[in-house]
Amino acid sequence: MALTANNGEYGALLNQISGAFSQGQTQAARAVNDVLTDTYWQVGRHIVEFEQAGQQRAVYGKALLEELAKDLKLRHGRGFSRSNLSHMRQFFLRYPDFSICEKASHKLSWSHYVELLKLDDDLERQFYEKQTIAEAWSVPELKRQKNSQLFLRLAASKDKAGVLQLAQQGQLIEQPTDLLREPYVFEFLKIPEPHQVSETQLETLLCDHLQPFLLELGKGFTFVGRQYRINVGGTHYRVDLVFYHRILRRFVLIDLKLGEVQHHDIGQMNLYLGYFAAEENTEGDQPPVGIILSRQKDELLVEYATYGMNSQLFVQQYQLYLPDRETLRAELERVMWEAGR
Repeated sequence: MALTANNGEYGALLNQISGAFSQGQTQAARAVNDVLTDTYWQVGRHIVEFEQAGQQRAVYGKALLEELAKDLKLRHGRGFSRSNLSHMRQFFLRYPDFSICEKASHKLSWSHYVELLKLDDDLERQFYEKQTIAEAWSVPELKRQKNSQLFLRLAASKDKAGVLQLAQQGQLIEQPTDLLREPYVFEFLKIPEPHQVSETQLETLLCDHLQPFLLELGKGFTFVGRQYRINVGGTHYRVDLVFYHRILRRFVLIDLKLGEVQHHDIGQMNLYLGYFAAEENTEGDQPPVGIILSRQKDELLVEYATYGMNSQLFVQQYQLYLPDRETLRAELERVMWEAGR
């Protein structure tokens, strides 16, 4: 009998060997990363301790890294540019307890740390470190979230205690309000600011860029469908986008609006929520969440239109370009300053 992957016993053996090899490759790559990252921390330590040994050595400054880069490249080849040595030095300064606290379980690559080292603010850097580990961000994903000012967008809406918790623990998803961001940023669609798109075009673009869209929504979202059809009293309705949040165990319904949200938009979303709670939820599901995403919103209108509603219905803004970092930074500093008075 010929040995093929379709043969039961032989196929099982093939899968076992393939699985063991893949697991070994993963473990080997992780081990290499652990050793490499720890080595770079040690290099940074040696440089800093040399600089701190006396005033004469401290004045070497930039010249020290240039000389080291030249001599180390002669001995070991690539990998010891002045830029890399600068990162290693900074790595030790930013993470002085790295070898003690984190050596047992390195969860980030050296490339991740290089991106984190570009952040001067300790709270901001801690947040992105914790969030990268929690959501297993790749380096490009980390870069995108940094560029979109995720930390500042989340922190600007919190009090001082909330900001500190965000930096120390990352974004914890424990209740529907933890899902929200203000504003949501869709710069990955690359739509020029003056250009106008229809709601259907915007929906199509978001679905065509589902991976970055899910990254912007946050951890735990799984895509269910677009233009999700429901029937209420013989009338057909369509929800723009439907997701299921596996952490909160509830449906998340999203409606897109190009202009300002009107009261009837809120009423329609409330109808969707009622339908999903009664007809789509199964055992173990929590009440659904509704998010209306719009370019503008009137806070007072939203307050009055949602008066008395017990459902988890939110109106949030989105924008097609990156937010103003300085404005967000100023808002965060205001929150921290007022709390410290």
